[in-house]
Amino acid sequence: MATHNATIERKETGATLKLAIGKEELNIVLTDDNPNEVKSIFNKLLIHLKDDEIDFNLVDDKEDLYFHICKEYITQLNAELKSTYIELEDNGLLNDLF
Repeated sequence: MATHNATIERKETGATLKLAIGKEELNIVLTDDNPNEVKSIFNKLLIHLKDDEIDFNLVDDKEDLYFHICKEYITQLNAELKSTYIELEDNGLLNDLF
């Protein structure tokens, strides 16, 4: 299993949860209501999930509202990724190394 970092970028205009996976950075704007963008990011995570089980660790030193929202979001995301990985494995849809 590969663990990747998630960070929060705070600006005056809003905040973004940044998921770093390899050289790719996936951004979820926390102050926008855009379910299609979240769906797009999850689809990108599925591509990475086919290669290896992944989860995220929130790295942040400021315990504000964004921190607590992101902490819960990461917990739910990790549970969903684990469940999806098991389904992919059970259905033989993972990339075989051999």
